[in-house]
Amino acid sequence: MNIIKRIFGKTEQRAACPSWDALSGHGTATGRMVNPRAAENLSTVLACVQAISTAIASLPAYLYRMEGKVRVEDASHPLAELIRRGPNEKQTWPDFIEFIMASALLRGNALVEIVTDRAGLLQELKPVPWEWVSVQVLPSGRLAYDVTEITSIYGGQGRFRRLLEGEVMHLRDRTDDGLLGKSRLQRAAAVVAAGVSVQDFAESMYRNGASPSGALESDAKLAPEAYDRLKKQFDDAYTGPQNARKVMLLESGLHWKQISVSPEDAELLSSRRFTTEELARIFQVPPPMVGIWDHSTFTNSETAGKWFATFTIGPWCRKLEAEFARSVLSAADRATHQIEFDLSGFLRGDHGARWQGYQIAVSNGILTPNEIREAEGWNPMPGGDDFPGKQTGVTPGA
Repeated sequence: MNIIKRIFGKTEQRAACPSWDALSGHGTATGRMVNPRAAENLSTVLACVQAISTAIASLPAYLYRMEGKVRVEDASHPLAELIRRGPNEKQTWPDFIEFIMASALLRGNALVEIVTDRAGLLQELKPVPWEWVSVQVLPSGRLAYDVTEITSIYGGQGRFRRLLEGEVMHLRDRTDDGLLGKSRLQRAAAVVAAGVSVQDFAESMYRNGASPSGALESDAKLAPEAYDRLKKQFDDAYTGPQNARKVMLLESGLHWKQISVSPEDAELLSSRRFTTEELARIFQVPPPMVGIWDHSTFTNSETAGKWFATFTIGPWCRKLEAEFARSVLSAADRATHQIEFDLSGFLRGDHGARWQGYQIAVSNGILTPNEIREAEGWNPMPGGDDFPGKQTGVTPGA
C-alpha cells in the first residue's frame, strides 16, 4: 500500500509557507523583486558568499572512529574515501562543499542526493540545485523532495523523480518551521533591494553624466526641430563616461548653467558604503573579510579573521558535521564515527605566539613533539612521541 501511495503521490501536501519553494522573488517597498541571482550582482553579497563557502571548502575534513575514549582516523570508511577522491565523478570535495554552502547561504537550503549500492554502502554524494526541488509533506510528517532535472551535469533533461528523507542530506539555514531553512536574502529583502536600487542609481548617474551637472539655457525659444537636433547632438557629444571632460562648444545664444549635485543625491551615493556594511552584517562577515577597509588596521583585521573563523565559519562547520552524521552515516556508524572540519589553521596565532604555546604544551606534558609536527604539517621524527626528559627520568615541566 505504501508503494502505491508513493507512486501515485496521493499522500503529499504542498507547504503553504513561501520558504518551502526556492526563493524566486519577493516584493519590497522599493518595488523590486529580490532573488539570489539579482542579489549576487551586489559585490558585497557575492564576496560574503564566496568568503564563507570557499573558506569552509578549504578546510581539511576527517572521519574519526571512537575506540573507547580514543579517537582514530578511519581512512577506510566509504565517506572518508569520498572526502579523499571526491564525492562524485564530476566534483572534488572542495567543489562539492563550496556548492552546497553557496546554496544554503543564498537560498536557505542545500540538498544532496545520497547514492548507495545494493548492500546500502555509500557510493556517491550528488548535490541537487534547490531551484529544481519542490518539497511535499507526507501524512507521516516526513518530507518528500520532488526533483525536476531541467539540465544537469548528470544528464538530466526534464526528468521528474522523488527523493525521500532517508535518500538525501538537507542542509538548512535558520528555519521558522523546523523543516525548511529560510534564506537570509528573503529575511532581509528590503536591505538587498535597497542595495540594488542604490547601485542602479549610481550607474545611472555615470551613464547620464551631464544631467546632474548642468543645464543649457537659451535667450530665444527653440523650435521643436531645433530642440530635437540640439538634444541629439548634445547627447552624442557630451553624455556618458567616454565623453567626460570634453570641451563644450555652444552656438545661437546658448549658455551653460552649472548645477551642483543635490544633497539628496549626494546622501544616496554615500549610503552605498553603509549598504555594504549592512549586507556584510546579514552574513555575519567582518567588513575587512570582504574588502571593506574603512577604519581597519593590520591588528584589527587579524582579529577580524579570528572572529570570522569563530563566529561565522565555526557554526556552519558544526551544522555540516551534524547533518553529515544524521543523514550520511548509517545508524550503526553514528554511535562510533564522527566527521570533523579542522579549523585549527584559521585559529592559529602569529608565529611567535604559536611556538611559545607549543613550548608550554610540551613542557607541561600536553603535546609531544610529533603531535606538534603533525599540527604544522610536518613528518614525525624519531623519538618524537616521547616528552623531552622522559627517558632521562626528568619530569616534564620540572
